[in-house]
Amino acid sequence: MKEKKNKPWPTKAAMTQVYEMKLWGGEEYDFYSGEGSHLSQLVEPYVNVLIEFLESKAKGLTVLDLGCGDFNVGNRLVGYTHRYIAVDIVENLIDRNKKLYSKKGLEFICLDIAKDNLPQADCVIIRQVLQHLSNREVQEVVTKLYNFKHVIVTEHIPTGGFIANQDIISGQGIRLKKKSGLVITKPPFNFKPRTEEELLSIKLNENKGVIKTVLYTL
Repeated sequence: MKEKKNKPWPTKAAMTQVYEMKLWGGEEYDFYSGEGSHLSQLVEPYVNVLIEFLESKAKGLTVLDLGCGDFNVGNRLVGYTHRYIAVDIVENLIDRNKKLYSKKGLEFICLDIAKDNLPQADCVIIRQVLQHLSNREVQEVVTKLYNFKHVIVTEHIPTGGFIANQDIISGQGIRLKKKSGLVITKPPFNFKPRTEEELLSIKLNENKGVIKTVLYTL
């Protein structure tokens, strides 16, 4: 008997369902991007290292936030940039963010980061987003990253050794259930930045992996 394979949904529909059915929790929220965007032990260290990086650029950067989600994190960074462009694939979420957040230099755009052209910027932030995408879609995004000077990627990966970039269907889950994690510098993506610097590593309790933030400079 052949193993039944799940048929992938279009990513836009899959991610819209995640928010509508509250598959990442947050019953008391209208939109909730998961614990990674709300737990202080994860958010505060990340915000601090990002602010430090942004403040080191005296003239201010135009930042492109790919997969901005409910904007609980991005909202903390806007004031340290020249311009902040926040992108997500879920249309209702972007509409909500536009109504909720209004700051000088802040812009929200609904687009598919794999299929659509990306706005110009100095720095790209991709925080725990690629881990939800199939390898085909990740490759489409990675190809576009060469257009930016700074790329800051945060991913949830296993503790210790693991086989990187096992493929998944785009949606709610991540590669951790396959004892894998997303690393864009490894096959099949082979992203080649000029420099690479780990900004932050947060080890989770109970062998639940590590959340790493890496700065790539091109």
